[in-house]
Amino acid sequence: MSTSPENIKFAQESNAWPFQEAEKLIKRLEKSGNTKDYVLFETGYGPSGLPHIGTFGEVARTTMVRNAFEFLTGQKTKIICFSDDMDGFRKVPDNLPNQEMLKEHLGLPLTKVPDPFGTHESFAHHNNARLVNFLNGFGFDYEFVSATEAYKSGSMDQTLLKMLEAYDKIINVILPTLGEERRKTYSPFLPICPRTGVVLQVPIVKRDLKAGTVSYIDEITDEIVTVPVTGGHCKMQWKADWAMRWVGLGVDYEMAGKDLSESVKLSSAIARILGSTPPEGLSYELFLDEDGSKISKSKGNGISMEQWLTYGTQESLSLYMYQSPRKAKKLYFDVIPKTVDEYLNHLNNYSSLEGKQKYASPIWHIHGDNPPQEDVPVSFALLLNLVSASNAADKETLWGFISNYIKDANPQNHPLLDQLVGYALVYYENFVKPNKKYRTPTDIEIKALKSLKAQIEQTPDDAEASELQTVVFSVGKEYHYENLREWFGALYEILLGQKEGPRMGSFIDLYGKEKFIDLINQAIKET
Repeated sequence: MSTSPENIKFAQESNAWPFQEAEKLIKRLEKSGNTKDYVLFETGYGPSGLPHIGTFGEVARTTMVRNAFEFLTGQKTKIICFSDDMDGFRKVPDNLPNQEMLKEHLGLPLTKVPDPFGTHESFAHHNNARLVNFLNGFGFDYEFVSATEAYKSGSMDQTLLKMLEAYDKIINVILPTLGEERRKTYSPFLPICPRTGVVLQVPIVKRDLKAGTVSYIDEITDEIVTVPVTGGHCKMQWKADWAMRWVGLGVDYEMAGKDLSESVKLSSAIARILGSTPPEGLSYELFLDEDGSKISKSKGNGISMEQWLTYGTQESLSLYMYQSPRKAKKLYFDVIPKTVDEYLNHLNNYSSLEGKQKYASPIWHIHGDNPPQEDVPVSFALLLNLVSASNAADKETLWGFISNYIKDANPQNHPLLDQLVGYALVYYENFVKPNKKYRTPTDIEIKALKSLKAQIEQTPDDAEASELQTVVFSVGKEYHYENLREWFGALYEILLGQKEGPRMGSFIDLYGKEKFIDLINQAIKET
């Protein structure tokens, strides 16, 4: 679909959050102007721990806003992924090997800490490479920027000298937010100790604007040490560092987690002190683990990018990131099947959408107007229940059921479905099978199951899923289940060993009448 005035109007009317964010950015640029040849989007990454899914989410969401902005304006854009890899190594994450070795290097810049995995030049290089490989696998269009290289190359020198000149004004912004003890030692400039290489958090005792240096007292030698603020000899403290990036790089848009709201305000104030307009951005809510705690690089809780892709598609992960960014969401393994099926539903419906509905669909923000065309006639949830009932251990067994259900279906003409078959086998083995718990039917349930068996046997061989579903409903009503959910819940627990399950008519149709009757026979001990 072309970028015509009519389609732009549809996009603006869609109320999709990426378009709303793009409109905010357009207004910012109208006020502040843009002297660059492109509009710059930034995402930040702290490689103090293994990259987690929140980092991916920020890149994915920023890309969605970028695409929406380009669609509305036609302007050139760029995304940079900035790694704060010159930061001091303050804490050893729990999920890393070689803990004792890492403790010996606390305080060093992350690019100077040995890689505990032994595969890269440093811990930061390892984490950066891991993130880059993952982002590349998704086909993101971005430029990776290392803080170490940015500082040492001199590309930040001009901004650093501006910050030295505005030292007192910056201090006056930051100090009111700190505790009494921290105020005594705080400096926006963190010298890199020439003797140890450690990123120091020490009071600055002297500043020389003309020479572009700061001085501090070495706590071991008790001597005054003077270092340039330029050329990678100093690292900026976090909030000042963020503002430095915005000003030095000319960032127009950067989103951040809600936990960084105060940092955004302070960094924005510093950017204004330096004569720049802070970037536009979205404040998104945090991801939570299964216990409701914030996911953390240092704890390694929640779910990793690699883990999601073990059990679900790339597109389902992108959909999860698209959905409700301003709401805190549980990010654990049980959300994957649901999200996979939500993606399939959106994909199946997309071709029928028109006007603003297209631009409100997550599919446009994941694929643009050229989504995959494959029809997936079996849901992921149904596949999981098929694995559960059949105890299938390989794709071939599952495809045997599917090919009976769908004429001429095979992995070659249904590649996405074949992917889901593989995911279902692994997900079942790791999450469903260990928790299966069958229960014995009550006397009344045995009578209901016998009735269900008899009525299913009487249905025509070519009965459709809707007809089979009606039979299941009628038996529930026959045995006076006031809430038919209780009847279906009993079937799931007795026949499948789980609390939740599929739409029964579709399941019987896919699994086969005879095999479904076998499940009933096993439950009621009949042959």
